[in-house]
Amino acid sequence: MKAALSPWAARAFGWFLLKLVRILTGAQARWTGCPPLAEQRIYFANHQSHADLVMIWAALPHELRAITRPVAARDYWMKTPLRQWITTAVFNAVYVDRERKEGGDPLAPLQEALEKGDSIILFPEGTRGEGEEVQPFKSGLYSLALQFPNVVLVPTWIDNIHRVMPKGEVVPVPILCSVTFGAPIRLDPSEDRRAFLDRARAAVIALREL
Repeated sequence: MKAALSPWAARAFGWFLLKLVRILTGAQARWTGCPPLAEQRIYFANHQSHADLVMIWAALPHELRAITRPVAARDYWMKTPLRQWITTAVFNAVYVDRERKEGGDPLAPLQEALEKGDSIILFPEGTRGEGEEVQPFKSGLYSLALQFPNVVLVPTWIDNIHRVMPKGEVVPVPILCSVTFGAPIRLDPSEDRRAFLDRARAAVIALREL
């Protein structure tokens, strides 16, 4: 595994994974509400599968992949050396703990990434939903929007990926998928937490019909 940690190996595996995802899903990117600009962004999306972060990563142009870090659940993606290597060396993921630890701030790794100027891919539901049903958003997106008002918030809809890698399955099924990037939203200074989160969720769901 040490040899696999070389930058060359990470680039080679990233290229292989990109080709594989595009063969299996098409990885179609639809920029309906904003162009693919290299500015600091939070892409917030529906959550259907562990493959969601891979799908958005593959849909981004190369120059955006280089500055965008997916948020990954530590308990799942660090469970084996291979998963840890993929998310660390290939995706440069930001790891979060899904279970709040006493005295810890689960948003700290995301705040650190944003302070460095990185863009991130966030799944505000926290856990995977069933099919296309979008669960209520948790408060993390609101907190980040409040702390980083200059970061562009881009609603994102991932279509069909739950059929490629159904819950509990390990062998992907080739099915055409797409990622739709919508018009950015902003937190209104007078807007409370629940109103903002409901509006952000509605912005994601609206992309399903496009």
